[in-house]
Amino acid sequence: MVRFIAQLFDRQGLVSEVRRQNPAMSQDQIDSGVNGGILFGLLIATVILVAYTRLANAMAKGRNWARIALTVLGAASVAFGLFRLIAWGSGIAAAVGVAMSAVDLVVTAVTTALDATAIVLMYRASAHFKRRVTVDSDFPRS
Repeated sequence: MVRFIAQLFDRQGLVSEVRRQNPAMSQDQIDSGVNGGILFGLLIATVILVAYTRLANAMAKGRNWARIALTVLGAASVAFGLFRLIAWGSGIAAAVGVAMSAVDLVVTAVTTALDATAIVLMYRASAHFKRRVTVDSDFPRS
């Protein structure tokens, strides 16, 4: 999510990419296209953030379906992160024209490790997520 939002706020990079792909477009067309793309990207990022938050809350309440859904999403994220790192390390990314900055590589490595850690921790028995029963001490006992 952080990498996605950082790419959205790189307006100059987006403008230069659109100009490279469509050199016949006027500056007004490029600006409106980039503005629409940024707005749509932020909308998608918000939807994804809300979905992850709702799934995490459902998982914390003990819903197994939410744990499975988060596992599938996390595994896909780990696989994609490993694919990006392997593509960069083997030179495939550079061969197909994908430039990866050092910051992008660090963010990919960190998020891949965090996703893998989150998957493992979701399946560990934790006292934090167990239901706690409180006993009312003022209740008269017989």
